[in-house]
Amino acid sequence: MALTHDDHHDVHDVHEHEHEHHEQNFIQKYVFSEDHKMIAKQYLVTGIIWAFIGGLLSILFRLQLGFPDLKLDGLRWLLGNWINAEGKLETEFYLALVTMHGTIMVFFVLTAGLSGTFSNFLIPLQIGARDMASGFLNMLSFWFFLVAGLIMFTSLFISTGPAAGGWVIYPPLSAIPTASNGSGLGMTLWLISMALFIVSQLMGGLNYITTIINLRTRGMSFSKLPLTIWSFFLTAVLGLLSFPVLLAAALLLIFDRSFGTSFYISEIYIGGEALPQQGGSAILFQHLFWFLGHPEVYIVLLPALGITSEVIATNSRKPIFGYRAMIGSMLGITLLAFIVWAHHMFVSGMNPFLGSVFMFLTLIIAVPSAVKAFNYITTLWKGNIVFTPAMLFSIGLVSLFVAGGVTGIILGNAALDIQLHDTYFVVAHFHLVMGSASFFGLMAGVYHWFPKMYGRMMNDTLGYIHFWLTFIGVFCVFFPMHYIGIAGFPRRYYSFSTYDLTNSFADLNMFISVAAIVTFTAQGLFAWNFFYSIFKGKKSVQNPWRSNTIEWTAPVVPGHGNWEGPIPAVYRWPYDYSKPGAVEDYIPQTVPFSSTPESNLPEETEQIALEKAIEELHVFQKEVSAKSGGH
Repeated sequence: MALTHDDHHDVHDVHEHEHEHHEQNFIQKYVFSEDHKMIAKQYLVTGIIWAFIGGLLSILFRLQLGFPDLKLDGLRWLLGNWINAEGKLETEFYLALVTMHGTIMVFFVLTAGLSGTFSNFLIPLQIGARDMASGFLNMLSFWFFLVAGLIMFTSLFISTGPAAGGWVIYPPLSAIPTASNGSGLGMTLWLISMALFIVSQLMGGLNYITTIINLRTRGMSFSKLPLTIWSFFLTAVLGLLSFPVLLAAALLLIFDRSFGTSFYISEIYIGGEALPQQGGSAILFQHLFWFLGHPEVYIVLLPALGITSEVIATNSRKPIFGYRAMIGSMLGITLLAFIVWAHHMFVSGMNPFLGSVFMFLTLIIAVPSAVKAFNYITTLWKGNIVFTPAMLFSIGLVSLFVAGGVTGIILGNAALDIQLHDTYFVVAHFHLVMGSASFFGLMAGVYHWFPKMYGRMMNDTLGYIHFWLTFIGVFCVFFPMHYIGIAGFPRRYYSFSTYDLTNSFADLNMFISVAAIVTFTAQGLFAWNFFYSIFKGKKSVQNPWRSNTIEWTAPVVPGHGNWEGPIPAVYRWPYDYSKPGAVEDYIPQTVPFSSTPESNLPEETEQIALEKAIEELHVFQKEVSAKSGGH
């Protein structure tokens, strides 16, 4: 007899309960865990460590930019020969710092730390599944990520230094090992690390997509999925289609570096002698890199936006405005993300007509982005807002998303981008709309789901201080960069003290550096709050935020299998907040319409008879399945 969707869950439940209580040793439970919740915590803690490493690297080069005459001899114990005899940063090491900061923050913090944490943690809990489709594949995805990170970290300590070609590693600088110290072993380790990282992300993405499609609980149709799950699903699709292109680009670069091919190298002279490679194109690498590079912006942003949707609706005590429009906007962003990559290449000499096509598509992507921003603002409008730290970070994300998005429209115009492309204006735009906004989404998610992760509450007062220092600090760092970018400050320069034009902004550069140091230091408050609260925080109740999604129906700290009994069925969408006539200002997804006659809309009342019929059918199917032994 063929099994129905519900029967699959019943058999799955029986199978899980057979193994639910077998004892696991320390290695099985905390190291090589196949439990999605533990893997999510592994991603989160690893991401936090990487965030502090990446942030520290940025502070080192901000010291150079803000205080060009400052002697850094006191850091010689840490940086060794990278501090020269004059007590300054070596010029080559400066570019290595910029390269590693960008790589770590984009890939190891915002991609893996955000999506790896919350896709793993929330997908099974919010769709009503015992675990991911493949626990083993899930465990492998984390370990590939960890090994990739260790290789990248090792490259910081080799004698020739880490990769120093910028985080975009454009050839020919990255393709010729003898071009500079940072093009040698450090670049090779960078490429190996990124190849392993991409494999990790592909394994994770396959797992997320398969789980969402196949393991939803009874009643959890796609139209009842929380926006978090929609965002994780589309993020996984983006990654699955775009990351292999970067893997191909990296492999071809390895061939050029090590096996004498010429995919990217052509007519290069070093020391007056021509290299043997001919016929390659450095522009080919740019196309391959940015085909991943622009979807990467949304691989990072979409999970943050999904988290923000959930947090804003919950803490506004209102239904999310335009649920279907929000899904449509994410679908639009997913589609357009693949066909706008060349707006990063307006200065590469492309045909102006082709540039105008990419400019047109780039400006169109502002439409679904604006839909999300306006829907957030409309959800907040006249809401009964609860200002938790998670809510503050979510509102902060909306602010950063709007501020950074406006400059994106400017840079999407080819004529303006050609003037601004290699200036600090681009640095400011990129850090506001992608880096900082996504980081705020990560923080919102940690503060909101910390009670479900660890069964304890983080300290709200420290959370408020952390938010305000970070929010003000981020604008103090990146807002002035727009101004110095328009004034002509080029990015990736070691020093600006040589010319009168750039030296006239020395005070502003110093202000940016001080703001960066204060903002980085403020993250220590979060780290203390996070790790202290894991062990000493106030114990949480089952549903501290009075939220509707079904993860809050599981025990305070869910064990293996998430729910102790049968997985609850779902009857309604996840945003029934402050419904007229309702007894309370929230109605969880698991509450049938038959239990809320006082607040049902006419079409919802009609669902009651259907609910009863489905319930009777489900009971019958369970009886038949039990009699046939589940076969």
